[in-house]
Amino acid sequence: MSIDEYILQHIDPESDYLKSLYRDTHVKLLRPRMASGHLQGRLLKMFVEMIRPKQILEIGTYSGYSALCLAEGLQDGGMLHTFEINDEQEDFTRPWLENSPYADKIKFYIGDALEVVPGLGITFDLAFVDGDKRKYIEYYDMVLEHLSPGGFIIADNTLWDGHVLEEPHITDRQTIGIKAFNDYVIQDKRTEKVILPLRDGLTIIKKKLEVRS
Repeated sequence: MSIDEYILQHIDPESDYLKSLYRDTHVKLLRPRMASGHLQGRLLKMFVEMIRPKQILEIGTYSGYSALCLAEGLQDGGMLHTFEINDEQEDFTRPWLENSPYADKIKFYIGDALEVVPGLGITFDLAFVDGDKRKYIEYYDMVLEHLSPGGFIIADNTLWDGHVLEEPHITDRQTIGIKAFNDYVIQDKRTEKVILPLRDGLTIIKKKLEVRS
């Protein structure tokens, strides 16, 4: 037995609905590894239960697995706003969200969060960033503008399968983007941050209540 298998046997199980979604993601979609999966999904749900946000922003819906886990943790009256920029993803993802037990807690948008979010007039308490790695710094700055003091950003893939330790090829814009993001965040005095070496790396970022010069 591997340590990963041991962990999964000693945490809360996936629901049958999430298991079916994960299976369908692997059968029908090109990059199924992008789905959060069992361990990360249970962690996201617990983060929501700990932080108790009223409004959550997700950038990068993909198959909807992480969205369902975030929505599962929401209290009554809470809402998840999840954005997917790839309109070809909608036919797969929308039915999984709308037929889920948490459909009334999820608003699914097809479009660019960088363009749409500023016009929503919503202050978020938690954001899960899992979109285009080349735009992570742009997402981060935009989200901070619309994040409540003391609110949290969770950024996915920030260890990028270990490639952050390498010098990326000039054409590898994804790795360049992740490395630039990590360097940018560590210098930002507006936030506190810690990286969890879970799966592909999760950076937990807290917006400070006040910024002292």
